[in-house]
Amino acid sequence: MDVVIPRRTRRTHSEAFKQSVISACSETGVSVAGVALANGLNANQVRRWMRERGVEPPSRRRCEAVTVSGAAAGFVPVALTPAPEPVPVPVPVPVIRLDVQRGAARVKIEWPVEAAGACGAWLRDWLA
Repeated sequence: MDVVIPRRTRRTHSEAFKQSVISACSETGVSVAGVALANGLNANQVRRWMRERGVEPPSRRRCEAVTVSGAAAGFVPVALTPAPEPVPVPVPVPVIRLDVQRGAARVKIEWPVEAAGACGAWLRDWLA
């Protein structure tokens, strides 16, 4: 029996492919990792391609300052509505649940936990 171990081979990508990936990463609101994953690449590889071509990754780009003119540049009050009253959630009452069979008789019991003593007395009388 011959065992063949597959060897990993390096993938090579054309310059056009690399440029298209880099240009996709340069769009606003796009992450390098997302573009790399969509193209079956490692994000570190894409960042290396960007570094080799002098393109800054999106996280290191300087954002242009946006200036707002006129009255909009000041404080803008926001009206808040009060939060609605929380709806009370009913708390389930703990019960004792029994499924007892004696001969041909089968009984399903739900008994309040507060009356556990009475449940035990009834069960002793019924089974006796």
